[in-house]
Amino acid sequence: MIAIGDPIPDVKLLSADGAAIDLAAMKGAPLVVYFYPKADTPGCTTEAQDFTRLAPDFAHLNAQLLAVSRDAPAKLCKFRDKYGLTVRLASDEDGAVCEAFGTWVEKQNYGRTYMGIERSTFLFDRDGKLAKEWRKVRVKGHADAVLGAAKAL
Repeated sequence: MIAIGDPIPDVKLLSADGAAIDLAAMKGAPLVVYFYPKADTPGCTTEAQDFTRLAPDFAHLNAQLLAVSRDAPAKLCKFRDKYGLTVRLASDEDGAVCEAFGTWVEKQNYGRTYMGIERSTFLFDRDGKLAKEWRKVRVKGHADAVLGAAKAL
């Protein structure tokens, strides 16, 4: 699992359009990587819309935004297009990135235990070091809190 001060993990993802994303190559500017359980569900949609709404503010800080789920790229394209999302969506179908960040966890819902993505966000500084993390995120107000932390870098 990643900890404060650790470098961006050397892992690869696919964008919604199927392009390769090398996470470790994204240093040089602040980077926000957030993990969400499933595209086109109420909480995940609200979170993506909140980050999309604040995308110009993050861009003003030269901060990059990357939203990660285990959904297939085709599903991410539909999700992006349905809601007009501008945050970059990435697919971690094999779960390697979730494992590197420690976001693939045991969850419980209505007495049922299963494995799933823990809604989490990671903020890296321009040197590629983890500056702040949020685990077990509650969606309301979260994107604003991340923007505040990015401004403080």
